[in-house]
Amino acid sequence: MRPATPDDLDEMLDLVRADEEQLLGRRSRVGMSDLRQWLSRVDLAEDAWLLEEDGQLVAFGWGETHGGLGLAVGIVDPQAKGRGIGARLVERSERRLREQGATRVHQVALAADTNAPALFTARGYREVRRFYEMAIELDGPPPSPVLPDGLAIEPFDDAHAREFYDALDESFRDHWEHHSIPFEQWWEQKRGAPDFDPTLWFLIRDAGEVAAVVRNDPNRSEGGQVAAIGVRRAWRGRGLGRALLLHTFGEFHRRGVTRISLGVDSQNATGATKLYESVGMEVEIEQVVFERTLA
Repeated sequence: MRPATPDDLDEMLDLVRADEEQLLGRRSRVGMSDLRQWLSRVDLAEDAWLLEEDGQLVAFGWGETHGGLGLAVGIVDPQAKGRGIGARLVERSERRLREQGATRVHQVALAADTNAPALFTARGYREVRRFYEMAIELDGPPPSPVLPDGLAIEPFDDAHAREFYDALDESFRDHWEHHSIPFEQWWEQKRGAPDFDPTLWFLIRDAGEVAAVVRNDPNRSEGGQVAAIGVRRAWRGRGLGRALLLHTFGEFHRRGVTRISLGVDSQNATGATKLYESVGMEVEIEQVVFERTLA
């Protein structure tokens, strides 16, 4: 086992694709932009690890912490499963997350991986949440968004960054395991992220106050991605989220992108999954989150 380096990303991506294709029975849509985004907050030298055999990559994983919560992912080559390698990745991640001060850890696996529950249960984990990756393939321009009188969708500008952040952070405060970070840290992360493109960010104001926002990313999962969409509590139920989605679809379509994806909590309290289904999105991948307390 050794630390990961930027030179390893191509092999890591190949392994992600091989694992997903074996589990899902279809071609993987994960691209380098997706992998770079997943690792964008990770120090490869300290918080990502590779396991090699005879010079060949057979597994890798990474971990990151948010306050007292650690998040870890491990991926094993389909041809190397059943040899205890997954358990080694879990042990490695727990050790590093403890060093970073985590008191709980979340491990993420694809629901299609039927061996994952036994691996995690044996180590004291329990299933706590499921997430969906949903997508739509546009076969033409989407319907135009409809908004209440007096409201309009605006493009993002750097001058809006603090307002945009405040609206997004407030809209996510009742979401499961949301952890706020200072605006300055958030803005630095977004500007430094792969494929940062604020021309794909939009907002809706009501009487000068930001009511809803959407942040979209290009070049994700063979298309575009709705990275975050939020409507502040006082404006929910008025169609603002739907309007931002349709506007997003229209902008991507205008740019020649016909596939758009997003991730959503399957138990989202705001009914987001039903909203996404209502605009034509379908579940493609289901992920499971397992949790344990670290001694």
